[in-house]
Amino acid sequence: MSFIIRAATPADLQPLYEMAKLTGGGFTNLPPDRNSLTAKLERAGQSFARDGEDLDLADELFVMVLENTETGEVRGTSQLFTQVGQSLPFYSYRLTTLTQHSIELERTVTAEMLVLTNDLGGCSEVGGLFLHPNERAGGLGLLLARSRYLYIAAHRERFGDRILAELRGIIDDRGGSPFWDAIGGKFFGMSFQEADEFNAVNGNQFIADLMPKHPVYTALLSEEARKVIGLPHPNGRAAMRMLENENFSYEGYVDIFDGGPTMLARTDNVTSIKNAAHVPVVDIELEAGEKALIAAGRLANFRCCYGARELRDDGIAIDSRAADLLRVAKGDMVWSIAR
Repeated sequence: MSFIIRAATPADLQPLYEMAKLTGGGFTNLPPDRNSLTAKLERAGQSFARDGEDLDLADELFVMVLENTETGEVRGTSQLFTQVGQSLPFYSYRLTTLTQHSIELERTVTAEMLVLTNDLGGCSEVGGLFLHPNERAGGLGLLLARSRYLYIAAHRERFGDRILAELRGIIDDRGGSPFWDAIGGKFFGMSFQEADEFNAVNGNQFIADLMPKHPVYTALLSEEARKVIGLPHPNGRAAMRMLENENFSYEGYVDIFDGGPTMLARTDNVTSIKNAAHVPVVDIELEAGEKALIAAGRLANFRCCYGARELRDDGIAIDSRAADLLRVAKGDMVWSIAR
C-alpha cells in the first residue's frame, strides 16, 4: 500500500474525529469534539495560506494527515505549532530541588519541588501525533513523526530556536491520572478527564486562574503521584525513544495535568533537520536505492512519503512511485533523510 503525508483540509474532519475517539483520553491536541477539531482545521488553513517573504514568527498551527492513497482513507495525523504561549500562556511544572542545612542537627535535607512556569513560551512544538491502531506496522508512525522535521526544515524561518514535545503521562485503568488527583484535583473539583476535556476545548486560562502559584513539595504527594512524575504512558515509550534519537532530552519539565515528560531540543540540532538534504531531482526511474523519507512542496502543497533514493553529485535519484506520490519531475527540489 502507498501512504502519503499531506496537509489536512476541512474534508478531513470526520476521520480526525473518529481517530480522536480512539485516543483514550489525555490527548489534548486531538480532542473528540467536532467544534474544537473544526477550529483547529480552520486555524491550520489560515497558517497554510500565510505565505510571503520576511514573515514574522507567529503563533501558527499546521495539521498533517497520513493518507492511504489507494483507498483515500486518513489513517493518522500530526501537528506542528510554530510558537506556543503567545495567544494563551503555556504552563509547565519544572522539577527542581531545594537543599537546606541545619547546624544544630548536623543534617542536610534536599527537597524536591514542582514549580509552575511559563519557561517554554516561544518554543515550537511537535505534537498531536496519532496513528490508527490498525496501521501500527510498516514504519508509518516513524513516517508521521519524522515528516514533521522535514516540514520544519522546508519552512525553517517559521519555527523557533527550540522545539518541545509533550508526552502523555500515566493514566490508570479508570481513565484517571494519579498526578492530577494529587494536585490539580484538589483545587479544581474536577476529575482528570473533565479537566483534560475542558482544556482541549476551551484552553488553559482556568489553570492560571486557579492553580496554586507556590512550589509543590513532592514529599507531600501520594506515592502513586510521585512515582509517575516525568514518566510517559506505556503507549508513548516508543515515541520517547524516537524523540531521543532526534536529540530531544528530558530537562525536568512535566505536564501540569498528568505529569508526563516534556522533551526539548534545539531546532537546528534535531537529527532529521540537521541531516536533511535539499537537492534537485535528477532521475525519477531509480530501481533500487537507500530507503528514505522524501518530501516536496511548500505549505499546503507539502507532501512526504517513503521511497528509494540515491544521492549523487548533481542531485538525487528517486523511484518512480515516490515521484508520482510527490508529484515531482526532474529539476524539482526535494527534501530527504535516510529512513
